[in-house]
Amino acid sequence: MDKESKETKDRWKKIKEELGFELKLVWDQLPQAEREEALKFSENYKAFLNAAKTEREAIREIVRLAEEQGFVLLDEMTARGKKLRPGNKIYTVNKEKNVALIVTGKEPVWNGINLIGSHVDAPRLDLKPLPLYEEQGIGLLKTHYYGGIKKYHWLSHPLAMHGVVIKQNGEKVNISLGEDENDPVFVITDLLPHLSKDQMQKKLGEAISGEALNILAGTFPLEEKEAKERVKLAILELLNQKYDIIEEDLTTAELELVPATKARDVGLDRSMVGAYGQDDRVCAYTSLRAILNCQNPVRTAVVLFVDKEEIGSTGNTGMRSRFFENTVAELLYLIAGDYDEIYCRKALANGRALSADVGAAVDPNWEGVYDKYNAARMGCGVVMTKYTGSGGKYSTSDANAEFVAEIRRVFNENKIVWQTGELGKVDQGGGGTIAQFIARYGMDVLDCGPALFSMHSPMEVAHKGDIYMCYRAYEAFLKG
Repeated sequence: MDKESKETKDRWKKIKEELGFELKLVWDQLPQAEREEALKFSENYKAFLNAAKTEREAIREIVRLAEEQGFVLLDEMTARGKKLRPGNKIYTVNKEKNVALIVTGKEPVWNGINLIGSHVDAPRLDLKPLPLYEEQGIGLLKTHYYGGIKKYHWLSHPLAMHGVVIKQNGEKVNISLGEDENDPVFVITDLLPHLSKDQMQKKLGEAISGEALNILAGTFPLEEKEAKERVKLAILELLNQKYDIIEEDLTTAELELVPATKARDVGLDRSMVGAYGQDDRVCAYTSLRAILNCQNPVRTAVVLFVDKEEIGSTGNTGMRSRFFENTVAELLYLIAGDYDEIYCRKALANGRALSADVGAAVDPNWEGVYDKYNAARMGCGVVMTKYTGSGGKYSTSDANAEFVAEIRRVFNENKIVWQTGELGKVDQGGGGTIAQFIARYGMDVLDCGPALFSMHSPMEVAHKGDIYMCYRAYEAFLKG
């Protein structure tokens, strides 16, 4: 190579290094010791996923882990008449489906809080209020799908039943059936290809109807041959013997069908995690671990876990409820010994938040739906998503450039491997997060989480390096 060619190449290289932005692989940035820490982190994460198949189970596991690390129920502090001091670790629960973990900071709460919010619900099938019926000598259970699913994913797939039944006397019966290898599983039958001519001519979204998602429940009949609906009656008798419930109790139940598969390593190199519910329990777990390690932050740190995100954040356990706002109000009361609404509103408006939710990684099998210049890449770190929404950014908060710059600085100073990402090409589709409901308080908020393959499927896939870097990112944010 002549001198002139070498100088030209060196100049190009310098411009690229000093002026350009290039994605980095997490694995290239971690020393060997930290790589091992990242792999160990994912083992604990898989255990969490297996223990938290539903929103109630996720909240129970979060509370259990928090109490192990010294978090105290906020109501206990109120009952004792104790004031909060910097460094206190407290939590509050709402209807077994929300929890807020709080570490009080050195600065006054009304100066603003650092909030990370994730959701613990996931797409699934819910049993209808009167689900059990018999057809052709087969007992079946009717379902109503929850959240955005591709219905064909749920056919011929082993399912487990989780949830609660509330009896007339108020007794709560917890059910978890299908996770142990000795348990029976549930399944929705599929149509054999030999008879699928008409079905195969339909659009993908129309080939399976919502009313066709009926669960096989049993075939053994009641011994009394003269009885009608002998299989249904036999199943009711079995439910009564096992759980002491009657058919009417099913009208006051929350029973969910979820994939019966366990969280597993994916790939020959075991570099990825495959599991149901990683949207958004990957962000729930990483933010949980971040606040469990949070000690004496400058600003009060809050990690919030909410329900109903997959159906619009509605209801009294979704982000649109007053749970978070009420928690901040009670927090102020315990700190000051009094309450003034203006300070509550200041605490919220001066806050900074990460809406902890997943992004979509460019999938080599489906590249056509992504803008490859602005899509997230698997293994390239946590994803900052300035806006979500669809059809012209509809239903997004669209983070201010100043706040994005602030988070960029925090991540760079703490050597967090990060990238930016959009959900897909413009007008291809879209989706929203809880960011828009956090922003209504006046709080700065940015979507931030790892990217997934196969989002909303029974087996979502995340990269172990991205999972670990997400935890590191949340930890760095809470320190401020």
